[in-house]
Parts: sequence; structure tokens; C-alpha cells
Amino acid sequence: MTPFDESKQKTYLAVDNAIDTALASQRLVGTVVLIARDGETVYRRAAGLADREANLAMKEDTIFRLASVTKPIVTIAAMRLVEQGRIGLDVPVTKWLPDFRPRLADGSEPAILVRHLLTHTSGLSYAFAAENGPYARAGVSDGVDQPGLSLDENLRRIASVPLLFEPGAGWQYSVSMDVLGAVIEKETGKRLGDAVAELVMQPLGLSDTAFTVVDRSRLAAPYVDASPEPKRMGETEKVWALDGSVTFAPDRIFDPLSFHSGGGGMAGTAGDVLAVLETVRKGGAPLLSEKTVKEMMTNQVGNLLEPTRPGFGFGFGWAIILDPSAATLPVSPGTLQWGGVYGHHWFMDPAKKLTAVALTNTMLEGMWGQFTLDLKKAVAASL
Repeated sequence: MTPFDESKQKTYLAVDNAIDTALASQRLVGTVVLIARDGETVYRRAAGLADREANLAMKEDTIFRLASVTKPIVTIAAMRLVEQGRIGLDVPVTKWLPDFRPRLADGSEPAILVRHLLTHTSGLSYAFAAENGPYARAGVSDGVDQPGLSLDENLRRIASVPLLFEPGAGWQYSVSMDVLGAVIEKETGKRLGDAVAELVMQPLGLSDTAFTVVDRSRLAAPYVDASPEPKRMGETEKVWALDGSVTFAPDRIFDPLSFHSGGGGMAGTAGDVLAVLETVRKGGAPLLSEKTVKEMMTNQVGNLLEPTRPGFGFGFGWAIILDPSAATLPVSPGTLQWGGVYGHHWFMDPAKKLTAVALTNTMLEGMWGQFTLDLKKAVAASL
């Protein structure tokens, strides 16, 4: 990143106000917010506490459990392998995982392609998507629970559950990226963390983001929305979300036997996340070609998200806001966004050459609460 000009931050008072309001109302414990525009970091702030009980201030280099912020990073690793001709978007997953053969409810066995995994059109789901649903009953891990669980065992459990639909015929947020992580491991002959480091992090000179915690003293404590103030997560925490509940085991990342979840297993800093996203926004070099980046930023799923997410499509690694009016968001058409269930949100507006990353230690507020909308409005007001 380029050197920071403090005078530019004066134009982002609305962002300060959005952060201050969330902290003062005790909707967030702490956050790191970084904003880049046209290749320059124009706003950076660490605010609140990384660990409330220890009175430890949030710092810009604080490390967070990233949850689904992992997904775009692993997607980039996969797309590098696609460019190298080692993985094909339209090749069945069984080429790498011959025993991974989930069936439809009628017993038939359709082909799941790599493309289906990248776009969440595989027919798979998440355990949290349905309280006491088939994934939960099968013991499937969503990638943030069950310390010590192996990838092979989780794949076995996933494959034991009937597919929701014919691959390509629907959209369902799912464990697809964990399956893709297994494909990457088989193709590279390395653990996912080593492959991602080699394919993504090291070429960018980034060392704080990985499937392990590089410095535990910098790791933010995790908190859950509660009244009158967020509650610190316990050893195991079950939190209602969407139509089911997410089970967290925050110390999972410390267990070397835990599978590297391509959907949610990394920990890292806001600076590293911004650097990865800005690499994509600026065209992909040195990781990807402009052609591949354009494909990743193009809606790959038609109108499959429309019933539940008006105005949204999905590319490779992220949602795409196709119609900001329908989505009721103050961004440009073609803006990319995603988040992480531990409390994170980012968005990239290619038309305005802008990327904003907000990592917090408070779920679910930091992922989809009022703070995320306030942040977008504040950025728009500051432009």
C-alpha cells in the first residue's frame, strides 16, 4: 500500500461517525476499517477494544478469525490453478475426489463441477441453514466448529446428505468452498494453507493471514450480539442466524488437526484483506490476468439469487450488486461484497475505484447489522 496521507482522512468524518455510533451504542466491541481509493489508502482506523476483558485496544495489525472472508482468498488460489491449466471450471469434482458422490433425493448421482462449487450452485448447503436439518444431523462442520475434525471425514458426512437440487439449477450458500479446498489439496499435493500461501499470500508479500494464528497476542477476542452489551464467546457458542444456528468453537484454529476450511478457516488482518482485494480490483497482477478477474466479477448465476436477494448476482468468490436500487444499497452497479460470520464486511466498487474493509470482533452486527449499511452510506457521503 502507498504511504498514508493523514489529510485525506478529514474528508471521511462520516465514516468516523458510523464507527463511533456503533461503539457508543455497544453494537460493536472493536473494529479496524480501511478504505482505499484509486490505489491509495485514504482512510484507516482501529477503534474500540480487541479484548474488552483485558482492556486491550484494537490496533491496525490486530488479527481476526476471518470466517467467510476466507472465501475470496481461496477462490483466487483456485483461479490461479485454473489459469495454469491444472483445474478446469467445467470438470467434475470426482476427478480429484473420486469418493465424493452426493446424490439427489431420487438416488441419481449428478456431476458436480468446479464451477458449481465456486458459485454455490452445487446443490450442497450448510449445517446452519436449517435447524436440526440433514447437515446438522449428519454432523457436518461449517468450518468454524468441531476442532480436530479431518477434511476426509467432513467430506464423507457432506456426501451422505442428499443434494438440494440438480447442480446448476439453484443457488444455496454452502460448504462448497470446503469441497473446493479439498480439490486444491489434491491438485497441489499440499495442505490448503500451504497452497494458499504459495498461490496468493507470498506473491503479495503478506504473512499475517493464514489457517493458523501467527501471533496469538494480536488475536481479537470474539463477541456475540447481546443486550446491554455484546457477550464474549465461550469455548463453544451456538448463535441463531438465518433459519438455523451457527456453532462456533473459537479455539478451533489452534488445533493442528482441524481441517483447513476453504469456506471459513483463515485468520488475518484488515491490511492483508485489503491488499488481496485491491490486487483484484486493479486487474489481478501479479496473481491473475485481467481476463480472469473480469470473469470473476461477472454474474455467473443468472437470476438465481433474485427470490431472496433482489438486485444481487454472484460471481466467483463474492456477491455482485447488479441493481443497487433493488438491493437498496448506496453503491454503483457491479459492486462486489461479502462478509464473515465472526463480524466482518467488505465491499469493492470498481466504478469508483474503491475498496472498503471493516473487520470487527462482534457477530452478527459486523457482518450484516446496521453498521454495515451505515458504513456504506458514510463512504458514499465522503466521496
